[in-house]
Amino acid sequence: MALPQPASPTYLSIRAYLFPHSLYRLTWNPATLLQEKMDTRGGTAAAIALLVLLCACFLTTRACDTSGAEFGYFGPLGPKHWDRLSPNFTRCGNGTMQSPIDIRTDQAVYNPYLGRLHRNYTAANATLVDNIYNIALRYEEAPGAVQIDGVNYTLKNIHWHSPSEHTINGQRFAVEQHMVHISDEGNITVVAILYRLGRPEPFLMQIQDKLSELYVEACQAEKGAPIPAGVLSMWSLRRYTHMYYRYIGSLTTPPCTENVIWNILGQVREITMEQAASLIAPLEEAYRRNNRPTQQLNGRTVQFYRRFWKNKTSETP
Repeated sequence: MALPQPASPTYLSIRAYLFPHSLYRLTWNPATLLQEKMDTRGGTAAAIALLVLLCACFLTTRACDTSGAEFGYFGPLGPKHWDRLSPNFTRCGNGTMQSPIDIRTDQAVYNPYLGRLHRNYTAANATLVDNIYNIALRYEEAPGAVQIDGVNYTLKNIHWHSPSEHTINGQRFAVEQHMVHISDEGNITVVAILYRLGRPEPFLMQIQDKLSELYVEACQAEKGAPIPAGVLSMWSLRRYTHMYYRYIGSLTTPPCTENVIWNILGQVREITMEQAASLIAPLEEAYRRNNRPTQQLNGRTVQFYRRFWKNKTSETP
């Protein structure tokens, strides 16, 4: 497949998704970048990942909720119109506890009684799927749970948004990972991890080949076929829980269900450009920037927990 020309809006727009602060030149040449990747140590894998990023494959499907109503991220199907796309989506417009939000660290309230996030995960079989509006890992067998206020919430899926949906003091990050947990009563809690560009993310290294397979399926118009990801280690996702933010919000996609307990880890992790690209490459162009804008706080309190934190009014987390 031919690479886009230097003026192609496809790779420029993808780069803008991953680099919202314009970290790279506007005049970079994809063919030159590919050759540079091939010439470096371990360059073959990097070049393939970059090719995934630059490959333009245009599909016409749109995201749908379970009732069949379409929604998107731009134009008449975008977030500003979600509440009018279906009677099931009205909460997206009239809800008062919507997500995502901008977390202002100087306004977050320290709560020592939250305690550390108790997460107990084990290696488990997962399936990689293209949901049209995001890429996700689904677990048929429970890989573990998080305990909040004495209630166990079982991990059901992991999916990604690029760029991040939540922001910290107005700063948006390259990728946000959502680990969706559901209790026996059907209540939802999400553990969110923010990523900046940098070193490889160990968890994603396990599914890099599967993400490439998913991309090939998308280019061949075989969208929707799940790909077995095998048994995945969850060890790396259990780290950095000594500091996090918590607030009550909603799902960030229709139907925007509220009373979701959000836990945003305070430690921003790192992900490579190739890994970030692989999480959006299988998606059609209209969904490669799949972040809902931040919503009004409407009087809600954002709490935080930090191990060994001394509650000093002159300090912020």
